[in-house]
Order: sequence, then structure tokens, then C-alpha cells
Amino acid sequence: MKSWSSRSAALMLGASLIALTACDEPTVDASIYDSVAQCEQDPANTADQCESSFEEARSQHASVAPKYATTEDCQADFGTGKCEVAPYRTSSGGSVFMPLMAGYMMGSILGGRGSSMSQPLYRSSQSPNSFRTAENRNVGSKTGLTKVASSATNRPTFKSSTRSRGGFGSSGRRFGSGAT
Repeated sequence: MKSWSSRSAALMLGASLIALTACDEPTVDASIYDSVAQCEQDPANTADQCESSFEEARSQHASVAPKYATTEDCQADFGTGKCEVAPYRTSSGGSVFMPLMAGYMMGSILGGRGSSMSQPLYRSSQSPNSFRTAENRNVGSKTGLTKVASSATNRPTFKSSTRSRGGFGSSGRRFGSGAT
């Protein structure tokens, strides 16, 4: 009986590994940069591509970055000096905080059929060498052309709540959309 249990466990483990492998998400090409200057040093890009992709990411930053009710909560996730005041106020009129944009990702979407996308990237205090999307997807630490999970290239969503304690994904509360 004992050997049957061992064989069953081994078969179940093997089946689990196959199932996990089958669920691996496809990857796509993307380029990750700390700055426009770094992008422009890549011979695969033009200065116009680098600038327009950066501007697209920067224009999304305020609306898609994780939001926090206090600077301490933001710094718990992103580190001291890595947060800024967001252009939003809480429903009670208080300030909202968000991480500084640490870089941006640009690449093709829709299976590479001509459409281009760009989005802001952040670095958390838990993995300061890796870039993360506004949706908290790790896209790695490599700059330049790289492979990322295809879901990491999805457009980030507007963040309509502040996080009341540290931890990307913690509970939140609503804030108003009035600019500061």
C-alpha cells in the first residue's frame, strides 16, 4: 500500500508540473528603458519613437500609478524618497501619494501588427532592481529589448482608490478626481 501511495504522489506531481508548464503565458518583445536618453542610445529606435513613447507613458503615470493615502504607505512599497504627491485628492480633501515613475516600457501589441504601446514602470522596495507595471506585473530588470509576459503589455487601468497600508494590492479607499 505504501508503494502505491508513493507512485500516486509521483504521478500527481508529474501531472501538476505538466499542467503548470502548459499554462505558461506566452511572451512578447518589449523594450524597457530608464530614460529617453537610454532609449535613444539603442540603434533600434529613433529619437522620435523614444520621445513619443516616453510622453505616452508619462501621460498615463498619474492616472494608473498605485495610489496611497499616506506618504509612509507609499514609501513602504517603493522606498524612501521614491514617492510623490498625486494630482488627486481624497474624498475628504487630503493628499494622495504615488510612486515616482522609474522607467517605461514600449513595444508592439496586437501580435505585432503595427500598433505600438507604452506604459510607465515602477521599482518596488521589495525588488528594487526589477521593473513593475502599474498592475504590479514584474517585467524584469533588463533594459533594452527583452521578453515579457503578454499580459504585462495590457494597458494599465485607472486607479480609483488609495491603499491604506503597505503592500501593492492592499485594501484601499476611494479618492476624488479633483486636481491639486
